[in-house]
Amino acid sequence: MAVAREELQKDLEEVKELLTNATRKRVRDVLVAEKQKLELEIKNQPPPKPKDVAEEEKSSLGGYTVKINNYGWDQSDKFVKIYISLNGVQKLPAENVQVNFTERSFDLLVKNLNGKNYTMTFNNLLKPISVEGSSRKIKTDMILVMCKKKREEKWDCLTQVEKESKEKEKAAYDTTDPSEGLMNILKKMYAEGNDEMKRTINKAWVESREKQYKGDIPMDI
Repeated sequence: MAVAREELQKDLEEVKELLTNATRKRVRDVLVAEKQKLELEIKNQPPPKPKDVAEEEKSSLGGYTVKINNYGWDQSDKFVKIYISLNGVQKLPAENVQVNFTERSFDLLVKNLNGKNYTMTFNNLLKPISVEGSSRKIKTDMILVMCKKKREEKWDCLTQVEKESKEKEKAAYDTTDPSEGLMNILKKMYAEGNDEMKRTINKAWVESREKQYKGDIPMDI
């Protein structure tokens, strides 16, 4: 969409240049009509969406861009607060630190900090936020992103993805059968462990089965 507007603008500039050099009335009439047509097309072009603007701005950035992964967060009754540490960020012009909010996301862009650009994006926030009430503050070596809650209720995590991940993990261990819960833990340890861990679990499994067969352990672990 931005490309179409840019092309129309270029066409308009060229028509204006031709118009200044045209001397024949018929030619001038044609150019004037084309000029009016292009101006109307540009005027009727819908404005770019905020997200498109942010993406275009990112793509036009020079220098090296770093994705921010480390942050801290807490909350009050009215706000969810995200803390991002960046050395020297308070020395930047305020317009170099931009945050775009939507009801379920925010996008942080820090431009030209010590020759680098920094970005952070949070999609699918756990609950809706107020775009108008959200803001950012620049402190010494830190950016504070303040997301205004639409409803004053506690957030257990920041995003819907985190919530689903925690629920799956809890479901793996939350069982009425203690032996099943233990088996789930052992399976997870086995899947994520190194060779030494796998050998240890295998040995423990064999020994537990042997004891069970001897009648020492009534419960299957």
